[in-house]
Amino acid sequence: MSLKQRLINHLREVARERHPYLSSGGHFFVQEYIRQQFSQWEICGGQVEIQNFDFGNISGKNIILHLAGEIPDLPPILIAAHYDAVPGTVGADDNATGVAVLLELAQSFAQKPIQYPVQFIAFDLEEYGLFGSLDYAKKFKQQQQKLRLMISLEMLGYCDRRPHSQKYPPFLKYFYPHQGNFIAFIGNFVTLKDLLSLSKNMQKSGIISQWLPTPMRGFLVPQTRFSDHSPFWDQGYPAIMVTDTAFMRNPHYHQPSDTIDSLDLDFLTGVCSGLELGIRNL
Repeated sequence: MSLKQRLINHLREVARERHPYLSSGGHFFVQEYIRQQFSQWEICGGQVEIQNFDFGNISGKNIILHLAGEIPDLPPILIAAHYDAVPGTVGADDNATGVAVLLELAQSFAQKPIQYPVQFIAFDLEEYGLFGSLDYAKKFKQQQQKLRLMISLEMLGYCDRRPHSQKYPPFLKYFYPHQGNFIAFIGNFVTLKDLLSLSKNMQKSGIISQWLPTPMRGFLVPQTRFSDHSPFWDQGYPAIMVTDTAFMRNPHYHQPSDTIDSLDLDFLTGVCSGLELGIRNL
């Protein structure tokens, strides 16, 4: 089965209404789908962990697959995507695309490990306020763990090649292209070398990429903080968001029209291939 078809199969399972309280059945279904997909790789030595967390009277579950690296003493790479969605949408781009790529990368690195240990994390309650990643990053820091890099997969499948289809926060439009036909890498300054490397390898897969290093944990451009990488920035860790730029490009953002039919599946497939290549070359 081709990579594109496997991604489509994941999208068909995940792209459903899955708000944790208003669509709890769909939310639970997706939780179980991710857990089952991760559990396949226990045969390769992977370990699946369910991390429960609470924020006030709100409870959530992060689902984690731990894979050993060829050099076990190295600090891990964290690759993450949130699996919850806002009410009234199946959230195909936001963020079924991120989950689909997360699952494919997990399969690839389980079957052919890299030198670094890798944690694949499906974060819950991102749409509520990054609650899953806030809890995880805080506990990671409390345990004084080192981290090679955190990568947040945040909306990866919308591409618009029309002129002036891409919007930007103030001033950035003077430095970046007006067509929404690229994937973006956004990181804190400590990730500059990784931004360059990931962008270079992405382009080897045929996908145009752009990269942006952000100072001051992204507070100068608040839109760069709108995903699960920002709690890791706040804890002082190197972290990168990979994104099709969400509402800066995709008119279906948080709408009922955010369906699989609105996606560019060839673009998504290229992004997945480019990420695998890039992460293997870190």
